[in-house]
Amino acid sequence: IDVHGPDAGAFLDRVYINTFSNLAVGKARYGLMLREDGLVYDDGTTSRLAEDHYFLTTTTAKAGPVMQHLEFCRQVLFPQFDVQLTSVSDQWAQFSVAGPKTRDLLGEIVDPAEDLSNEGFPFMGARQVALRGGIRARLFRISFSGEMAFEISVPARYGDALVRNLMIAGKQFGATPYGTEALGVMRIEKGHVAGPELNGTTTAADLGLGKMMSTKKDFVGRVMAGREALVAPDRQVVVGIKPTDRARRLRSGAHVIPKGEIPGSANDQGYVTSVCFSPTLDQWIGLALVERGRERIGEIVRAHDPLRSEDYDVELCNPVFYDPDGGRQRG
Repeated sequence: IDVHGPDAGAFLDRVYINTFSNLAVGKARYGLMLREDGLVYDDGTTSRLAEDHYFLTTTTAKAGPVMQHLEFCRQVLFPQFDVQLTSVSDQWAQFSVAGPKTRDLLGEIVDPAEDLSNEGFPFMGARQVALRGGIRARLFRISFSGEMAFEISVPARYGDALVRNLMIAGKQFGATPYGTEALGVMRIEKGHVAGPELNGTTTAADLGLGKMMSTKKDFVGRVMAGREALVAPDRQVVVGIKPTDRARRLRSGAHVIPKGEIPGSANDQGYVTSVCFSPTLDQWIGLALVERGRERIGEIVRAHDPLRSEDYDVELCNPVFYDPDGGRQRG
């Protein structure tokens, strides 16, 4: 979604919990927006391409609803702002290029005059670049997979040609297409929340993103997010989870029950939201929403799955399983 106008930054400050009016031109920032009831609505990255021009991305499933939400905010809640919104999903073809040899591959596509070094194009950078042959493209150094990654965007009519040339240029580097299953594994390894955690019942704090909530401005959902039930200390929050038996398969939907307790609604303390087998860690891992989960890191609990008649021990752990300092995506 393109956000244009002299009040574009001020408008985004009202719809996101964090601040975008102070984002430097040529930079991107992760953003989180709430519903009016204070629960998380959507997340994504927003890049500032010019003083009065931002480029906003949404989750795939919420592209349409977020556009409607933003238009409602623009027309009804904040009509005083001079800002225009345009859906440009069909205008751009955008591809993620991820992995340790990303710069080498992009160097074969992007004009040699462009500086793609860590100093010249740092993490969360965003700007227009020239491709070999003169076509202008947008390049964003953002990563959902936790690896070194860029996203490259060209006008839609060049999309087919770009992806074919990326594969040709990438052959020498072992480039291969990767799908949502692989991406899902990598995001769980990094503790990145997605649809199963942004399920319409979670707050920013539940997701570990409470510190993003600005205390210096107003935004949609700010007041309602402070309701007693939404800040209660026993809320279910996102934690990592892994079977104590490394050979054991972890399944999404299993209920978290205190060890030694009889499974039932009285003892249900949460559930497993996302799982995968991690080739990096050579075991099943997952994310879960668990009561007071962050206080209980290291605790052994039971995963109870009545649908599959399974019951086994799991450990609550830090949701960032791999590269916790983020060195791979910032290097």
